[in-house]
Amino acid sequence: MKTIKTLRFGEIEIDETKIVHFETGIPAFEEEHEFVVIPYDEESPYLFLQSAATPDLAFLMTNPFLFFPDYAFELDDASQEALGIKEQDDMELYVLLTLPGGSVPDMTANLMAPVVIGNKTMHGKQIVLEKSPYTTKERLFPKKEEKA
Repeated sequence: MKTIKTLRFGEIEIDETKIVHFETGIPAFEEEHEFVVIPYDEESPYLFLQSAATPDLAFLMTNPFLFFPDYAFELDDASQEALGIKEQDDMELYVLLTLPGGSVPDMTANLMAPVVIGNKTMHGKQIVLEKSPYTTKERLFPKKEEKA
């Protein structure tokens, strides 16, 4: 067991086999290599990708298929090999979320750069998709129509 300090959850005990290793970090956070996935709560579709080293570094994320059922991309062979993925069941797939101004109705997902975790190797990587039809700011919820 390893104790991890977090801003949101305080000190938590994590089974070391649950630590996800990002060999090259995450874009803009290349020095961060160890993270844990923490559910927001038991009922929520949201999770946190919490740094094991930096208490105030956590990314809100979700399974993209809950909001974008047609989401699809191809994972290149090098990434599959690096993450130990031989078949779809060998991986977990998430997208990072942004809450503009803290507004849940305006929440967006980065579908252009999913986070892929090999669940057998516990290696992770944020994959930036080349020539993707997706953007870094795909709305989770439809924009409400303004009433005239």
